[in-house]
Amino acid sequence: MVNVRGVGGRPVFVGVLVAFVVVVGAGLYWFQPWKLWQDETVREALPEVTGTSTAVAGTPAPEPGASTPVAGTATPEAVPSRTTASASAEPASPQTLARGGLISHEHATSGGVRLLRLADGSHVLRLENLDTSNGPDLRVWLTDAPVRQGQAGWHVFDDGEYVSLGRLKGNKGDQNYRLPAGVDPAAFTSVSIWCDRFNVSFGAAELARV
Repeated sequence: MVNVRGVGGRPVFVGVLVAFVVVVGAGLYWFQPWKLWQDETVREALPEVTGTSTAVAGTPAPEPGASTPVAGTATPEAVPSRTTASASAEPASPQTLARGGLISHEHATSGGVRLLRLADGSHVLRLENLDTSNGPDLRVWLTDAPVRQGQAGWHVFDDGEYVSLGRLKGNKGDQNYRLPAGVDPAAFTSVSIWCDRFNVSFGAAELARV
């Protein structure tokens, strides 16, 4: 009995195997599904800017050799005591300009958001008690779009203006994100935990002025 082997069968199999590995590898890189089970917790303190306060020193002790008034004798005119001012550094508390609560979009999300003005005039967006899912290429967006409830996170911030404050530092915790110089915080009304790779919001918060 003649054993007939397929012509070019092995090269075809190898080609299919290589294509399969490439597709699976690209899918894993693109979606990074393992991140859904990996939590990254980042806890940062409230931002502080060092200010100065002035303290007045008391009257200095008399210098060695200085004469002391004797009872019954005339005293010279009083000389104003010298005072010295010393500057001590004290942290100045940030001022809350707006706040809001995160709602869920594509993934379950909760926590608070505060927009802060520091003593030096700079601004910081602070996420507090953040709890959301991890994912690929997550960003923190400051936007002028309304927060739509009941949406799955798609097509909710497609229009309008936004400023990216950088990558999300962790999917849990308390985190500070500094606004770039020249950005007017009054021009923005909401915050989104935004997946830049898939253009979807994980969660968002409406900012209410205080």
